[in-house]
Amino acid sequence: MNVPIEIVFKNVYKTPEVEELIRTKAAKLEQICDYMSSCRVVVEQPQKQHENSNPYRMRMRIDMTVPPGHELVAKREATQGNGHDPLIGVIRKTFDAAAKQLQTLTAKQHRLVKIHPTQEANAIIGILFRDDGYGFLRTINGREIYFHRNSILHNNFDDLKIGMAVRFVEEQGAKGPQATSVQVEERLGAAFARP
Repeated sequence: MNVPIEIVFKNVYKTPEVEELIRTKAAKLEQICDYMSSCRVVVEQPQKQHENSNPYRMRMRIDMTVPPGHELVAKREATQGNGHDPLIGVIRKTFDAAAKQLQTLTAKQHRLVKIHPTQEANAIIGILFRDDGYGFLRTINGREIYFHRNSILHNNFDDLKIGMAVRFVEEQGAKGPQATSVQVEERLGAAFARP
């Protein structure tokens, strides 16, 4: 984070354990979004409690700022769900909600939105014969498909590396199947790695 976390307690007894839990959970938020510019946590009791009632009936709010100008808010109030959630439970649930919001935002910012199956990498570069200008792709199901340097789209054949994820169109050539329109998909390589 560019600025340290701000923790505010209002009408709630602050213990070192509670503050440490909040700091630990905030550090996990920073792992999701290391460019978050602010994080403010407010823990408060909504009203003065009677002597016999649960002392942890409270509300919690996490305000986060993420560049370029996103304001995210996660909150949990005593009236949501079980009105007498223990303090630790409310803290965890609020940070879980904050984490989901950050994951959604960072995925959109990094364009890691769900990919349609036809856009996923369906092979990797398995063998290269650079001097001869051709190679073989290894498909997800283990087949080897020939490709020529002229089949590569938007990339230079000489920049290819074994293991790069690609998607391709397959056609029947004179000597068997061959790949045409081979598209290097480095950011989609994880799709190929799925079991």
